[in-house]
Amino acid sequence: MKDGSSSNIKDKSFDFALDIINLYKKLKENNEFILSKQLLRAGTSIGANVAEAGAAQSKKEFITKMSIASKEARETKYWLQLLKQSKIIKLDYAPFLTEIDGIISILTKIIKTSQMNLENKNNYKTQHSKLNT
Repeated sequence: MKDGSSSNIKDKSFDFALDIINLYKKLKENNEFILSKQLLRAGTSIGANVAEAGAAQSKKEFITKMSIASKEARETKYWLQLLKQSKIIKLDYAPFLTEIDGIISILTKIIKTSQMNLENKNNYKTQHSKLNT
């Protein structure tokens, strides 16, 4: 795992996807094919949605893509917890769980801030248009 010093969600989600790919390989080597595939799909989807958010054409689209990334992160956490608790493959899942919690926290802050900024912008436009009438 990376040391997590980068606060850039794009970098964090990309590095996490690489870690998930390596975990997937270990799980497959131990003949775990079902949960590992779900984990791979969800864990790599986070960064893909963050990347798409970077190309959003509107603030609303940006929020939607980041919200999808957040949902994928929460699903990833679910699969990690399931693998850990089921003990199907005994590995140390703690670093992955710590990292996904950090990613979820960052995504939540980005979404809330973006929603607040969009709401403030809309409120300003509404108030400004009332003054001009």
